[in-house]
Amino acid sequence: MKNIKLVATDLDGTFLKNDRSISQGNLEALQLLGKMDVVRVVATGRNLRKVMEVIPEEVPFDYIVYSSGAGIYNWKQKKHIYHKNISCESSNLLADYFRKRDYNFYAFNEAPENHRLWYHKGGQDCEEFERYFSFHNSFAEKLTSDSRFKKGLCQFMLIIPEDEEKYENLKNEIERQSDEIRVIRSSSPVTKGYIWAEVFNREVSKGHGVNHLCGLLGINQKDTIGVGNDYNDLDLLHYTAFSFLAENAPTDLKNRFDSVPSNENDAFAVAVKPILN
Repeated sequence: MKNIKLVATDLDGTFLKNDRSISQGNLEALQLLGKMDVVRVVATGRNLRKVMEVIPEEVPFDYIVYSSGAGIYNWKQKKHIYHKNISCESSNLLADYFRKRDYNFYAFNEAPENHRLWYHKGGQDCEEFERYFSFHNSFAEKLTSDSRFKKGLCQFMLIIPEDEEKYENLKNEIERQSDEIRVIRSSSPVTKGYIWAEVFNREVSKGHGVNHLCGLLGINQKDTIGVGNDYNDLDLLHYTAFSFLAENAPTDLKNRFDSVPSNENDAFAVAVKPILN
């Protein structure tokens, strides 16, 4: 681990504490990595606007891989350098399918403007759907039965109660609709007991995003570290050469990667400590 050139970390449940604050230990680790010329990357499911709500401008990251890899942003230069969206054709096909099935779903504008979204409330009530809406309604527009998108979308999101079989069936059902897309699972950061089924272009994941960034920067995969805590971190952790899972991760993910303490106990700082000594 002495030749590490890039470190990528998830935010919620990994780098950030439960109250969304940044520990002094994690901040100091970031600063030391910078002095060693190690590239510091956020790899998060949050869109860029949501990243900026929890990461102050002065926090010394170098790049943000946001929306699970749909976009990459140069944090220092304040410049968008990459995005990958679902085509207009597939976006309309999926929206029609979800409406036909009367699912509760959100559809997000193309990256980097994907903090703007549309919503469709299906016939089955979902408390988590309403909670999410309460946080995003200022940028949300109702999707009517005849709405057509004129350009592609960044993603769709469906919310279901935590049920492994139901999620797998839904994932398979959605992925059969188009070869262009994939479904990524995320545990709800809003309320425990719900799964977010997020639909992206098939080339989107945190791992793909960090891989693309490594290509741009000329960094070898063998010189990378990844830190995460949830299902949507799996592609990242399978990509990075040295991968760490926070103790607060779901039970069925444990033992797949090296373990570090929880996000409440400096998971990030502990993961990178060997290269700081």
